[in-house]
Amino acid sequence: MIMRPGQPLLLPANPLFIWFSLIVAMTAMMLPVGRLAWMPDILAVVLVFWSVHQPLRIGVIAAFVFGLAVDVHQASLLGQHALAYTTLSYFAITMHRRLLWFTVPSQTIQVLPLFVAAHAIELAIRMLAGGAFPGPTVLLAPVLEAALWPVVSILLLLPQRRAHDPDENRPL
Repeated sequence: MIMRPGQPLLLPANPLFIWFSLIVAMTAMMLPVGRLAWMPDILAVVLVFWSVHQPLRIGVIAAFVFGLAVDVHQASLLGQHALAYTTLSYFAITMHRRLLWFTVPSQTIQVLPLFVAAHAIELAIRMLAGGAFPGPTVLLAPVLEAALWPVVSILLLLPQRRAHDPDENRPL
């Protein structure tokens, strides 16, 4: 992973933690709280995070599988979320080297167009299939997802952070 100058060195990401965080995000998305148009897609945020930070482990195929699982769970048009998530993952992987040079607040602005594009794809497929327009509140979801980016970044990078005060037992 490429890091900004002055950023602390991180430990390697545990693959079990990566998959655990994705499954927890999918489970949180599947909670029976109702699906409103303005609700942020937590799974999309976590997918983008891991696509940016671990592009060799989490890629387009994982995004497609999670998208199909969400389509089946929400009884939406099969492939609607799968196409949105694969597009989201592809563009996140495409810009991952550039994105990591920015600070986390600046990354929020950089990932906002990704979330807007994913919601535009979902909305376009839904409208082409004859669905009703959910209203102008659908524009709030990508903004909320971008606002969640710093929180998700801090939480998912916590296990990789090194100790601040090395001693004789921890040389780095």
